[in-house]
Amino acid sequence: MTGRELARDDPDHEFAIRQARESDVEHVVSFTQDTWGDRHGDYLPDVFDEMVDTDGPDQRTLVVDVDDGADVAGVLQCVMLSDTEAWAQAMRVNPDYRGRNLSPELSRAAFRWARDRGAVVCRNMVFSWNVAGLGQSRSVGFDPATEFRWLQPDPDADAEPALDVVADPDAAWAYWSRSDAREHLRGLAMDDEESWACSELTRADLRDAADRDALFAVVDGGTRAMSALAYTYDRENEDGVEETWGVYHAAAWDDTEALDALIDAIARDAADRGIDATRILIPEGVRWVSDAAATRTAVSDEPDFVLAADLTDESLF
Repeated sequence: MTGRELARDDPDHEFAIRQARESDVEHVVSFTQDTWGDRHGDYLPDVFDEMVDTDGPDQRTLVVDVDDGADVAGVLQCVMLSDTEAWAQAMRVNPDYRGRNLSPELSRAAFRWARDRGAVVCRNMVFSWNVAGLGQSRSVGFDPATEFRWLQPDPDADAEPALDVVADPDAAWAYWSRSDAREHLRGLAMDDEESWACSELTRADLRDAADRDALFAVVDGGTRAMSALAYTYDRENEDGVEETWGVYHAAAWDDTEALDALIDAIARDAADRGIDATRILIPEGVRWVSDAAATRTAVSDEPDFVLAADLTDESLF
């Protein structure tokens, strides 16, 4: 993979895929400053140096090298989330080099790296409005997996759930296993190690959340809802003030009464932890989004799409 030449029919440039290095940071930051224009900001200029610095056995940041380091034509990072699950993120192509079939080669290089480490599936996340990104993903072998939105309750120290909420990982797992939310989400929830990545939610994840006092199972004549805190992170808002965000694995519930109790439990917990804003992964669909609306809880305006590539399929390589 390293040093593989690309676009041999381009007489003006020589391209090769290799692992990213510190000297690439300036190039990547330059061409990702305005990835989506006014539509959405790009996080990559703020974190690419860290991505390069933290590469290791379970993470590989790849670039398309131009003319032996003179420029960077594209970037993609692949991360192992578990023994068998890989996650592809930060796919960007430099506008100066588009149309040269670079992104498919970059994706295939990431697939090879992940498969060599035991992955049988590689997933990614694409904004639902990013038609170009969706088309690129489908063209290299990613197929539709699921879609979700963010439920965003405000932290509230005075919130009082109307139903009992317990931190029972076995009850939460049993409920999650039979829920329509799990079926729709293909078992996926927010990963608790890699930010903005989805992996299969496991019983061990829920036990870990219970150990952190971060598991919420709503009970009333049986378990009726569940969710758990995945991780927190800090970032500056538009005014330059640092805020703490809490990101929750996924939520599943029976009805609006159970959801209301779950939201109250999370809102109170978030306030107790000093969290300023929350994001809870919920399935995309009229049932789930309208339930959230009925509880008068903020929901993200648009869904995000998750796609998956079957790395046991030799045709991808």
